[in-house]
Amino acid sequence: MNARCKHPKWYGCLFVLAGGLMAGYGLSLSGMVRPEVVLSFLRFEDMGLLLVLGGASGTALLAYQLAPRLLRKPLAAPAFSVYSSAMNARTLGGAAIFGIGWGICGVCPGPAMAGLGAGDWSLLFSLFGMLAGAYVQGRYFGDAPLEGARNRI
Repeated sequence: MNARCKHPKWYGCLFVLAGGLMAGYGLSLSGMVRPEVVLSFLRFEDMGLLLVLGGASGTALLAYQLAPRLLRKPLAAPAFSVYSSAMNARTLGGAAIFGIGWGICGVCPGPAMAGLGAGDWSLLFSLFGMLAGAYVQGRYFGDAPLEGARNRI
């Protein structure tokens, strides 16, 4: 148990599990776990992904703006956290490389994991490639971008 938080450490994992269940269900329900749906969006043939992205982003934006105002502290943590980020060459380069990979395989990490849950085992290849790429970047090309960037508010 954390001295500043009355709940055991695993308590927060229950919230993460619940959020993951909702995200996976939503991605499966919307069809975003199928690479052909994502690729048709990237070819401007099906704009349904914009509705999913907009709905998810809007909901998250509301939650992140309202929760600190309505709650004195998070339900499973001692304080709200802020993660600093910067728009720099590393961010832009990473975004470009991610976009190329997304366009090649037609899936990003969240939907790939949800797709495994839906039974699409071919997505294991995409996930393996993502893990290998993250390992190579972390091992040979620098430290983790969020290292030391977490601040409590």
